[in-house]
Amino acid sequence: MTGDPELIFHITTSREWEAACVSGMYSGSTRGKSLAEVGFVHCSQRGQISGVANARYRGEPDLILLAIDPARLTAPVRVEGVHGSVEFFPHIYGPLNIDAVVDVLQFRPGPDGTFELPEVLR
Repeated sequence: MTGDPELIFHITTSREWEAACVSGMYSGSTRGKSLAEVGFVHCSQRGQISGVANARYRGEPDLILLAIDPARLTAPVRVEGVHGSVEFFPHIYGPLNIDAVVDVLQFRPGPDGTFELPEVLR
C-alpha cells in the first residue's frame, strides 16, 4: 500500500500517534506545534520526506511516518508553497481522521542522525 504514488506523508512521534488512535483524530501539525496553532497538518510528498525529516527532526529517535490516502480524508487538502521554500507541500486543513492512514512506518535516523527514505518507499 505504501507504494501508491498518490499517498501523502506526515512525520510525528509514536506518542502523538497513540493519542490519536485513542481519540480517533490526529491534531498535530509539525514538530511541537498543534493544528490549532498552525491551522493545518503539514505533510510531504514521497520525494520530500527525507529533506523535511533532516531539516526539522534530525537525530530524533522516536518518529513514525504516517502514509495517508487523501481520498479518505474528511478535511480538505491543499498543495501550497511554504515560506522560504520553492517546493509545494500538501497541507490538511483540519484534523487527520485516523482511518485515512493506510500505513504507519517506523522512521529512525541513521547513526549520524540523518534520515533516509524507508526501504518500502524507495
